[in-house]
Amino acid sequence: MPRLKKKYFSEIRPALQERFDYKNIYEVPRLVKVVINMGVGEGKENPKILDAAVNDLMQICGQRPVITRARKSVASFKLREGMAIGCKVTLRGVRMYDFVDKLFNVTLPRVRDFRGISPRSFDGRGNFTIGLKEQLIFPEIEYSNVEKILGMDIVIVTTAKSDEEAKELLTLLGLPFRAA
Repeated sequence: MPRLKKKYFSEIRPALQERFDYKNIYEVPRLVKVVINMGVGEGKENPKILDAAVNDLMQICGQRPVITRARKSVASFKLREGMAIGCKVTLRGVRMYDFVDKLFNVTLPRVRDFRGISPRSFDGRGNFTIGLKEQLIFPEIEYSNVEKILGMDIVIVTTAKSDEEAKELLTLLGLPFRAA
C-alpha cells in the first residue's frame, strides 16, 4: 500500500471527519482519479513530437497514454476531424497515489522560484487543476532526450462537495498551496 494511502486512512480521513463533522466515513472526501493531459498541437505536422510526448508521459506515469484526436475540423488551425493532437492518462488506485505523492513531494519543489500552487484553480465541485509549463521538472525525464518542451494539465478529481473540503483534503495530502 502506498505511503500516501496509508496516511489518508490513518491521519487524514479522521481529521477531515472531525473538521467537517461528517456522520458517516463515506462522506469524507477522497481522491477518485488523476488525469494528465498533454496537448501537442504540432503533432499534426510532425508525428515524432507526438511519439515523444507519449513516451514522456509513459515515463512520468508508468502507464501507456491514450492518443486524443480532434472532434471537429477547424480551418483556421488547419485541423481536420480525427487528427491526433495530444495524449492523456487516467490514473486510479495505487498508481494515482504514487503519482500524487511524487508530484507533491519531489516534482513541484524542483520548479525554479516555487512559492506554492495557486488555490484558485478549483472548479466549484471539488476538483483541482494544475498547469505545468514543461515536462522537465519530473525526475524521470532526461533533458538530453527531450525533443520539444511540452506543457501538461493535471486534474485531481475528488469526491468533495465543495472547494473548501477539497482544499483541506489536498492540504492534508501535502499539496503546497501559496499563501493568499
